[in-house]
Amino acid sequence: MRRGGRHMAYGERGRPRPSVVDLADRRALEAYRPADQGVVAEARRLKEAALLDFGLTESVVASWLYSKCPHQIPTTAVDTAAVVASGDGTCLLLYNPDFFVGLGLDGVKFVLFHEARHLVHRHLLADPELREDPVFTLAAEVAVNHVALARLGRTELPLLDGRPTGVDPRAVHDAYREDLTAHGLEPLAYEEFIETDMRIYGELKRMCDPPVPPPLCPHLVTGVPADQETVDAMTSSALLNALLAARRGHAGAERELLDLMRRTEEGSARAAKLWGKLGAGVLRGATARTGTVDWWQRWLVDVLGSRLRDGERLVYPKKRGALLAALGQDPMLARRGPVRDKVLVIAYDTSGSMPDRVIDWLTRLVGRIDGVQAHWLSFDTVVMPFRPGERSEMGVPPDEGWGRVYGGGGTSFQAVADYVEGRTEVAGRRCDVAPDAVVVLTDGYAPPITPAEPEKWIWLITEGGKDWPETHTPAMDCHRVTTGSR
Repeated sequence: MRRGGRHMAYGERGRPRPSVVDLADRRALEAYRPADQGVVAEARRLKEAALLDFGLTESVVASWLYSKCPHQIPTTAVDTAAVVASGDGTCLLLYNPDFFVGLGLDGVKFVLFHEARHLVHRHLLADPELREDPVFTLAAEVAVNHVALARLGRTELPLLDGRPTGVDPRAVHDAYREDLTAHGLEPLAYEEFIETDMRIYGELKRMCDPPVPPPLCPHLVTGVPADQETVDAMTSSALLNALLAARRGHAGAERELLDLMRRTEEGSARAAKLWGKLGAGVLRGATARTGTVDWWQRWLVDVLGSRLRDGERLVYPKKRGALLAALGQDPMLARRGPVRDKVLVIAYDTSGSMPDRVIDWLTRLVGRIDGVQAHWLSFDTVVMPFRPGERSEMGVPPDEGWGRVYGGGGTSFQAVADYVEGRTEVAGRRCDVAPDAVVVLTDGYAPPITPAEPEKWIWLITEGGKDWPETHTPAMDCHRVTTGSR
């Protein structure tokens, strides 16, 4: 990581050394004193194997975090490994090939987990005043390495050239116990000491002489760059994807998130607030709605951002005041790059009463997506195209004016598919567009269908509805939306 030409990476001690190249310059990183190609190939293999293991077993959160680092560069410009989060929203994973090969697979997994956990730590806990405190830096190292040892099934830190790398949490606890005992204070047992991240910090602050050596790790030390806006956006999105996996039955993701919530909420108003905004309380049977954006809405923004792309994906424009739901604001999307307009079909099931709040939010969201042609449908057993602000039926406006979608009777998803896929006509006209995505707002109670392109369909299931699309074969993007009043 880089700021003012200074850099430190995993496991380094002492003062940060000057960066030999701009750590955001990918070409310079790759060109600087290239390592032997055989070593590079082996290091890349170890890195890929570690990330695959994260996705399958140890850490869904780490897997999602690294999926959001589009540039993963072997380079001798760093001595160990680091994640660069720059002010332009770019994230890079940098790793020294010789360092990774020397560690082996288990050591590489430990280092990558360590780096990922620090990003989560910085997002959830690192208030600016805490980052000024070297004891908090030490507490972060202890917390991260304790979790890494437990989650990866290790009993000791990874060895490099026969020596352990990083901060040993039990050694720090031993120093803590000796310090408090010498001054007539009662220390906590290791299991209590290590229980939450903020408890570690609080207990270390009780020491007369905390074992804080020269700078330990780059992530939380004053003056080391890790652009907070980029870290927040990246980590919030990764946690959201992990939460979605947990909601779909991924037991490992659920365990990891519940453990992370338990470790970070105590004593941290920032962490509790961010977990509440994310809506993660649902994993504990508590539904936390934010004052602005429900987490299903953020999920939809994230899904649309990945669906509606052609070369360059839709992005969340940070510099135009849209820090999205990470700061509790209504989401906004914009396109980046010279790409064609996208075609989005939004279909509202009107067989019963539709939640006006959800319709209004979805209409406003789609209206703020740059470069999108939106086609609006209401349906029961038939399809009725309409424009926002108008009724979906032909005829005279009702007394209260335009603005509501009407329907009745049964429900047919097949009617929507037949129209969208060009097999049927409405009022003598066929759907003459090929949609990039189809969003269906429904209670789900109708015979299931298999669209021609199921990967393009996004199902929003109202409260009390049937979420069959996520268990259908093939499964489709599906989420249960909150339809009550704010």
